[in-house]
Amino acid sequence: MAKKIIGNLKLRIPAGRATAGPPVGSTLGQWGLNMMDFINPFNDATKDLMGKDVIVHIQVYEDRTFTWNSLGQPVDDMIREKAGIKKGSGKPHTDKVGK
Repeated sequence: MAKKIIGNLKLRIPAGRATAGPPVGSTLGQWGLNMMDFINPFNDATKDLMGKDVIVHIQVYEDRTFTWNSLGQPVDDMIREKAGIKKGSGKPHTDKVGK
């Protein structure tokens, strides 16, 4: 019989640099999960994307186990990177970036 899912988490974490601090530690701690069971495999799997953020989906099961799936770099980061923009506009209605 399949395990019952009690939570779905979505995190944006720097690749290869996950730590037990926020946002990973506080989020996983709320669900009673062992942080190091996520942090070490995540850092190993994403070390080739170092310096970029990665979207991660975590499914939490009723027996306090979990599975995770890395979805890669967020699309907004890829667009800014290709356009040569460091960050978005602070005033999007008046100041346009990437003209």
